[in-house]
Amino acid sequence: MERYLQIINIALEAVFANRFRSILTALGIIFGVAAVIAMMAIGNGAQKEILDQMKLVGVNNIIITPVFENSGSGSSDSEEDEGKTQSKKYSPGLTLKDAESIRNIIPTVAMVSPEVIYETFIIKDGIRSSATLSGITPDFFEVFNLSLIKGYMFTEQQMENGSSVCIIGPNIASKFFPKEDPIGKYIKCGNLWLKVTGVLENVNMGNTGFEDLGISNYNVNIYAPIQTILLRYRDRAAITEASIHGDNDNIVISGRGGTFAFSSGAGSDDESNYNQIDKIVVQVAESEQLSATVDVIKKMLVRRHANVEDFEIKIPELLLKQEQRTKDIFNIVLGAIASISLIVGGIGIMNIMLASVMERIREIGVRMATGARKRDIVFQFLSEATFISLTGGFIGIILGIGLSKVIMQLTDILTIVSPLSIFVSFFVSVAVGIIFGYMPARRAAMQDPVESLRHD
Repeated sequence: MERYLQIINIALEAVFANRFRSILTALGIIFGVAAVIAMMAIGNGAQKEILDQMKLVGVNNIIITPVFENSGSGSSDSEEDEGKTQSKKYSPGLTLKDAESIRNIIPTVAMVSPEVIYETFIIKDGIRSSATLSGITPDFFEVFNLSLIKGYMFTEQQMENGSSVCIIGPNIASKFFPKEDPIGKYIKCGNLWLKVTGVLENVNMGNTGFEDLGISNYNVNIYAPIQTILLRYRDRAAITEASIHGDNDNIVISGRGGTFAFSSGAGSDDESNYNQIDKIVVQVAESEQLSATVDVIKKMLVRRHANVEDFEIKIPELLLKQEQRTKDIFNIVLGAIASISLIVGGIGIMNIMLASVMERIREIGVRMATGARKRDIVFQFLSEATFISLTGGFIGIILGIGLSKVIMQLTDILTIVSPLSIFVSFFVSVAVGIIFGYMPARRAAMQDPVESLRHD
C-alpha cells in the first residue's frame, strides 16, 4: 500500500507541475459533464411537466366538444351538399341527455362530467373582474383530481334544485376575499348572486397551454351546479319568449361557441351555438378500453345527432404520451450530443498523456532503472489521467448544476437536476479517464529502460 501511495504522490506532483496543461486537458471533461447534466435536467423537467399535465387532464379521459362551422351565404352546388347543410340545422348538439346516455349505456365508462362554460364578470365590494363560470356535476372534481382547501362540495339537493351556490378558485378567493373567509359569503356573477361553499386547492398549471387538452385554468374559475346554470343563467336547448322576440335589457355573456345575452335565465342566442353544454368529459375504467369506447361514443352521438358529426373527440392521455415520446427522443438526441463532449474530452486526455510520455521518457527510464516495475509505471500514468478526469468531473458537476439554474431563469424552461444524472456523469468522467488513460500508461511501461536513459 505504501508503494502505491508513493506512486500516487509522484503522479500528483507531475499534474501540479504542469498546471496549465492539466487544466486544458480537463476542459473537455468539464464541459462534457456540464452538458450532460444540463441536458438531463431539461429532460427531467419536460418529463415532470408531461406527468403534471396527465394529472390535470385526469386518467383515461375522453374529451367531447362541439364543432362550430361558419354558415356560408352562398347556396350549395349539389343536392347532396344541400341535404347535409339542411340536416345540420336539426342536430340537437351536445346535451345533458347525451352525457346521461353515455353514462347509462356504455359499460366501460366509469364517470361522465358534462360542463357548461360562460365568460362573464364577477362583482364584489366595487371590484369587478372577468371570469369563467362553469356549470358542472360532482364528478367534475373527481375526474380532474381536484380537491378543496376549505368548505364543502355541492350537496345532491343543491345540484337537483339548481341552488345559487358556487365553488371558487384560489385566485378568485385571494382577490375578492383577501382578509376574510369566503365560505358563506356571496359574490355576484353576471346578474346572479352566488353563495360560496368552497375554495379549490391551488393547482400548479405550469407554463404550458392546456386549451388543446380540454382543460382551463382551475385557479381563476368559478364553479356552480350545472342545473343552476341551465335554470338561472341560460339553457341554449330551451326556446323562450325572450329568445324569440329578443330583449335589449339582457346582460351579455360570451360562451365558447358564441355570445349570449340573458336576463333571469333568458335571452337572445347566437345562431352558431345550439349546444346545451360545451363539453363532456368521459372517464374510462381501463386504459385498454379507450379506443373501443371512443368508437362506441362516436357511433352513439352520430345517431343521436341525426347523423351529423358536429362534435370532436379527443384523448388527452394519448396526445400527452405522444408528446412525451417526442420529447424523450429529443432528449436522447441532446444527451447523445452532450456525451460526445465527454468522448472528445477523453481523446484529449489520451493525446496529452501520450505527449507527456514522449516528454518524460528519460524520467521513465530512471524510475525503471531504480526498481520501478512496469505495473508501477502503468499505475502512475493511469493515476494522472484519472485524477485529471476526476477533478474535471467535480468541476463539471458544479458547472452543470449552475447552468441548469441559469437555463431555467433565462428561458423559463423547467429543469430538474437528479442525483442519478450527477452519479452517471461523474462515473462516466472517471471511466473516460481510466479508459483513455490506459493506452498512454501502457505505452510508457513498454519503454526500454536502456533506450529511455539515452533519450535526451
